[in-house]
Amino acid sequence: MRCGFGPEGAAHLADDWARRCGTSCGCARVNTSLEELDLYSNNIGPEGAAHFADALRVNTSLEVGPEGAAHLADALRVNTSLEVLELESNNIGTEGAAHLSNALRVNTSLEKLVLGWNNIGTEGAAHLADALRVNTSLKELVLRNNNIWPPCAAHLADALRVNT
Repeated sequence: MRCGFGPEGAAHLADDWARRCGTSCGCARVNTSLEELDLYSNNIGPEGAAHFADALRVNTSLEVGPEGAAHLADALRVNTSLEVLELESNNIGTEGAAHLSNALRVNTSLEKLVLGWNNIGTEGAAHLADALRVNTSLKELVLRNNNIWPPCAAHLADALRVNT
């Protein structure tokens, strides 16, 4: 049996999205933040796709940034089911890394965190290293292309030695 929200559900989601954006004509003219829309196995059909297409027509895909990372970190503090979070190329910077690090200290479900190309830098990586000392659920942390200098890489390696 194949489940999904179908074309009617897609219309409701797109309409709700429009209401949240503060316009009755849809988000087509105002959406600037959606980074990923996964409609896998939802049987929306051409009609449902048209509703989402209208809502996405001028999407400029802004980054999450440090403020968005703070919101995600707030959710991670209480979430007990999310296992993978991919935030590659979202310009969260050092501040966003600090927010996520604080959440990692208490989160028990996240197993993979992808933070490549976020300009985290050495200070942000140091925050993450400190969180790794107490977090035991994270199995994979991707930090490629974040301007992390060798001394901090050593700090990360030390943290991984105590992380079990």
